[in-house]
Parts: sequence; C-alpha cells; structure tokens
Amino acid sequence: MDGPVSRVLFACAMNSVRSPMAEGLARKWFGARMEVASAGVRALDMDGFALCVMAEIGVAMMGHVPRTLDEVDLAYFDQIVTLSPEAHHRVLEMTRDLSARVEYWPTEDVTRFDGARDQKLAAYREVRDALERRIRKRFG
Repeated sequence: MDGPVSRVLFACAMNSVRSPMAEGLARKWFGARMEVASAGVRALDMDGFALCVMAEIGVAMMGHVPRTLDEVDLAYFDQIVTLSPEAHHRVLEMTRDLSARVEYWPTEDVTRFDGARDQKLAAYREVRDALERRIRKRFG
C-alpha cells in the first residue's frame, strides 16, 4: 500500500487526540509536500493533554477544529489512515465505492488511561512519539 501520497486523512473515534496529533505531526514533517487533515467518527473539543504534549515539540494545536467523517469528502484523499477500530470500520463502510487507500494503525486510546497527571502526560507522549515514528517512516 505504499506509494506517493499528496492528500492524507487521519481518522479516529473523536478527532480530539490521536487523529489531530497525527495531523499536526504530518504537517510538521511533510506539510510542504502533502495536504493533511483529520476527522473522527464523532467530534469532541481538543484534549488538553494532547495540546500540551504537542506544544512540547513545537506543534501548536489550539486552532484545531474537530470534524466528523461525515463532514469530510473522503473521495478527495489518496490515503486514509485510521487509528481506532471504530474509525477503521466506519471508513471502510464509507469508502466501499471509492479508490482511496485505507491503512489501519492501531493506536492506544490514552483518554482511558487513569493515573496521576505526570503518568497521563507520559502516556500521551508515548502515543505522540509512536505516531511520529510511524508517520516519518511511512511518508518520509
């Protein structure tokens, strides 16, 4: 499924942590040569811990406006990367008749992590760093 990509959509359940983090990272590394967006099955406000760990690496996410998959023209994208099982199933259903390539990258839902603030931030950093490695390897 590798190949040149010019328009990438990252999708997860809520478009508040995983997919916007992936969008921000892809823009940071490859924004000059590809369009990047994100969406979720549902949309929630951007998660504060995600904002914090992205700011640590110089990626400002305060302007992110959460969107649902229904608000996005999936046919526009060459590549759709799903980051949650729910998003993957929904995207497959929505792209049955489209030529978009769909990849599933299982990514932990850190919003379910229950721990002290420092532990929670560490979990978010792990997800951020894993996404960054995967994005750089796939699109670099």
